[in-house]
Amino acid sequence: MKKFIILLGLMLFLIATITGCGGSKQATQPTAPKAEPVNLMIAFAASLQDAGQELQTIYTSKHPDIKITYSFAASGTLQKQIEEGAPVDLFVSAGKSQMDALVQKKLISDASLKNLLGNELVLIAPKASTISSFEALTDKSVAKISIGTPETVPAGKYAQETLTTMKLWDKVQSKLVMAKDVRQVLTYVETGNVDAGLVYRSDTVQSKESKIVAAAPADSSKPIVYPMAIIASSNHPQEAADFEAFLASDEAMQVFVKYGFKSLSK
Repeated sequence: MKKFIILLGLMLFLIATITGCGGSKQATQPTAPKAEPVNLMIAFAASLQDAGQELQTIYTSKHPDIKITYSFAASGTLQKQIEEGAPVDLFVSAGKSQMDALVQKKLISDASLKNLLGNELVLIAPKASTISSFEALTDKSVAKISIGTPETVPAGKYAQETLTTMKLWDKVQSKLVMAKDVRQVLTYVETGNVDAGLVYRSDTVQSKESKIVAAAPADSSKPIVYPMAIIASSNHPQEAADFEAFLASDEAMQVFVKYGFKSLSK
């Protein structure tokens, strides 16, 4: 009887040991790795930088499986990069002509093309400047005026049209300092490297070293519109479509308006 009890105890001990080992193996099995977030490449006109960064934070907080990577540059520069095969999912341009060029080359998804925002061109100068109007740009005291390069920077093209309409282009052309994008124009003015510059109203919202002298007359240039579209070669067309829908939402529009852009729905 004593031997039987000892044998039974050994059997129970062995069963517990085997069960415990099995449970241990099961507990230490590696879990499946989490899927990497989808990285959306967004080509944004330089003037959208401040608003874009805030929208990135809002969107990724709600969609942790999405990573937003921006490329901020002049719209013409972004257009060329897309034409050369840059891995872009969504393009938001500050000018219609850059988007039209991509449409002609069938590089965007036509169904996704829509106008997102509006803006306004303004003349700015350093805080202490005495410049009071567009006409003052012809004064001898004004030596340098900066605009974006018209061939690649939509704001520069609008500036050229405005100055031409106001019959000032020929009078100030020798004073012009061309910039690679509208943000560089703002920097030139803020640092005093030029006496005045033409930028979008949205660029001035965060500026503490410049002031708005005057707004360009509404009919002095073509309407300022920001179109957006998904790139036809996008590796993530559905995720790009979701982000595009977010940019057009009321929530995103409130952010854009805060930074000086115009809602086209109003």
